[in-house]
Amino acid sequence: MKFNFGTGIVIAMGIFMIFILQYVIRVQLDSKYDNQLVTENYYQQEIEVDGKAERELNAKKLKTPLKLSITDDKEILVVFPKEFDYSNIKGKISLYRPSDQTLDFDIPISLSSSNLLIPNTKLGSGGRWDISIEWEYKGTSYRNLGSLNLNDKVVK
Repeated sequence: MKFNFGTGIVIAMGIFMIFILQYVIRVQLDSKYDNQLVTENYYQQEIEVDGKAERELNAKKLKTPLKLSITDDKEILVVFPKEFDYSNIKGKISLYRPSDQTLDFDIPISLSSSNLLIPNTKLGSGGRWDISIEWEYKGTSYRNLGSLNLNDKVVK
């Protein structure tokens, strides 16, 4: 068999494909590589995009907006508008940890005042948390989004 330019290209392409395939197989089989999805029900959430946008617009129209802050004890404080009767506020708070899906959790909104405190025992050590607050007051739905880092004092 004579080795020519065409044979060299075929051999080089074959070696390159084997090289790439071994990395793909290694990432799929090795547990140290994270293959988590952002959310399990991604398609269902995409269908609800219009409703989310409307709820976010309702939240922006409020005279007194909802506030997120971090306490000195690294707890998250959610302050609902004072002009609303807190006993009529219903909904849930979703906390999403971008670096580790296993830390994500939801909290139902159950208020005894216009403030809700999320204890740091649920949050673990510092780091970034994305917060989605879906709430309803007298038939009007609202959605507030926030992102904060428990190592910081300032809410972004």
